[in-house]
Amino acid sequence: MAERDGREGVGSEAGESREGGFEPRIVAFICNWCTYAAADLAGVSRLQYPPNVTNIRVMCSGRVNPMVVIRAFAQGADGVLVSGCHMGDCHYISGNYYARRRLLVLKALLTGLGIAPERFRVTWISAAEAADFQRVVTEMTESVRRLGPLTMFDGGSRVSRESCPVLEGGRE
Repeated sequence: MAERDGREGVGSEAGESREGGFEPRIVAFICNWCTYAAADLAGVSRLQYPPNVTNIRVMCSGRVNPMVVIRAFAQGADGVLVSGCHMGDCHYISGNYYARRRLLVLKALLTGLGIAPERFRVTWISAAEAADFQRVVTEMTESVRRLGPLTMFDGGSRVSRESCPVLEGGRE
């Protein structure tokens, strides 16, 4: 089961900062064993990175269903990050190999649907690479901020830090 972190966001529900500029909402599906540990280490080490990311802990990047990524976009995410263990270091032997193959196809599908490739990113970050996690989150936030809000799904329900059925395994 996925677990959300409890960090507070800076933007309003509509994705605007207090100063009126666009603040992207990014959903990150991150591996429990490596990338989540790197995110935790970044916090413990007091590394600064944008609070625009909602971290969703999954047991393995190989368990991220492409439909959940599409649903995150449909519910208002401006960007989605999937991150797991380095190739050959997966705690479930080959989970990240399955994820890599599946998510490459998904990236092509999203591009075909008209979602800019910069809005979806797949990375491999180990537990000791807190600085890499910080860098990836910062780069992705800046990239999505430059692109502006994703409007192709406007009119649907929005991703909220308080209540997000897709991220908690529920149905609408």
